[in-house]
Amino acid sequence: MATFGELIASNSTLSDQEAEHLAALVAEWRLLADLSFADLVLWLPIRKDEKSWPQGYIAIAQIRPTTAATVFSDDLIGTKISWGQRPLIDQALSDNQVIKDTKPVRVGEIMIKEETIPVIYENKTLAIVARHRNADLMRMPSKLELNYREIAHIIFQMVSEGNFPIRNSIYSSESAPRVGDGLIRLDVNGTVFFASPNARSALSRVGYQGELEQKNLGEVFSSLDHGESQPIDETWKSLLSGKSLKRAEYESNNGVIDLLVIPLTQGKDRIGAIVLIHNITELRNRDKALITKDATIKEIHHRVKNNLQTVSALLRLQSRRVEDPVASAALAEAVRRVASIALVHETLSNQSAETVEFDQVFDQIIKNAVELNPRSIEFKKLGNFGSFDSKIATALSLVITELIHNALEHGLSETGNLLQVEVKIEGNQYSVTVSDNGSGLPDNFDIEKSSNLGLQIANTLTKNELNGNIKLFRKNDFTFGQITFALN
Repeated sequence: MATFGELIASNSTLSDQEAEHLAALVAEWRLLADLSFADLVLWLPIRKDEKSWPQGYIAIAQIRPTTAATVFSDDLIGTKISWGQRPLIDQALSDNQVIKDTKPVRVGEIMIKEETIPVIYENKTLAIVARHRNADLMRMPSKLELNYREIAHIIFQMVSEGNFPIRNSIYSSESAPRVGDGLIRLDVNGTVFFASPNARSALSRVGYQGELEQKNLGEVFSSLDHGESQPIDETWKSLLSGKSLKRAEYESNNGVIDLLVIPLTQGKDRIGAIVLIHNITELRNRDKALITKDATIKEIHHRVKNNLQTVSALLRLQSRRVEDPVASAALAEAVRRVASIALVHETLSNQSAETVEFDQVFDQIIKNAVELNPRSIEFKKLGNFGSFDSKIATALSLVITELIHNALEHGLSETGNLLQVEVKIEGNQYSVTVSDNGSGLPDNFDIEKSSNLGLQIANTLTKNELNGNIKLFRKNDFTFGQITFALN
């Protein structure tokens, strides 16, 4: 199916700015669908050029309300209609005015009332919004439904006047409060004209128990014991006056609410505002719990790293006191392996996610290995590892450490010391090859039969922790150690 932008480009001559205006409307019209308890369809006039009268229309967007049952079960996007097939849409385009139909029309088993609204931008009608609602459900509306419908009528009129969506809007994100979360209607002075039950409950959560209607909303918030939640740049009375689009959070000891102020206009005059209000106490509590958990995990990794470094230091001290060269070498190898694990935890303690940027770990591994080697070594790295979870990163760091140490200890040439590590990634398949220009690998070498402890460790970790394979072989006077594994 063609995208929103593709439908506009292939059926009209709208400019980029005009297409952006329609996109902004679609990003924000959830508010209109919920307030009007109606399905909305955006019809784009099909034109060959700017001067041509439209041949018909194509549906480029559709939304269903969350406050009422939908009247359309089918997806209408991409549907085309001819001029004259829908008179109300034609009339809204011709007259540049909101067109109401007082006579319901039966569609299947439902009586539907339709209203058409021109979407105007810079004095030009770009498209038509068709609003469809179930007439039977609106015969005896409640006070809430009446207020919602009145507000919807005002905003639809703003659409036809080019004043909605509000430019540089801050409320189109998924996290913004919605109509069903709670709504407060203000008059031109910022006084509460109507408050939905959910809005009253949200304010009750943060400590306000009194009557809301006929109270100035800014003064209501100013009277609360808000502690540190007072806005920095302006007072609550100014922020909640309804004069401009605003978004803020109010936090008390009992809860947190998200506030979105949307001004209502008629022509050039401001006639009031609505305030969408959402109780986000549980959401903020979860955020705080996650932050605490993240900090705890980072602290654990930091302590593990410190403990491993302590173990490494103790082993290093012990190796210096051992006279037996075999025992001393074994302790030195243990120091190296513990240090590799510590590098992973050090990286984790400096990151917010539970994944390791393994290239950072590898750079430190190769740095330590080359610096401790007495010979001059030319090193090359081809490709990048990317990120792994901590379990994979720990096993991989140990395996690569063993292969690099094996190359430095038993490989390399007497004339020129070349060490290379190549990383290849195809989808979720990884191949890591450590190669050197030495001849230290005996003929017919079999890692399964090798008595080398380091290679036994590398083989076991590759199979058990990485679910992969490892092999060592010679080719063209080079020795290769290759690890292959896949990530789920």
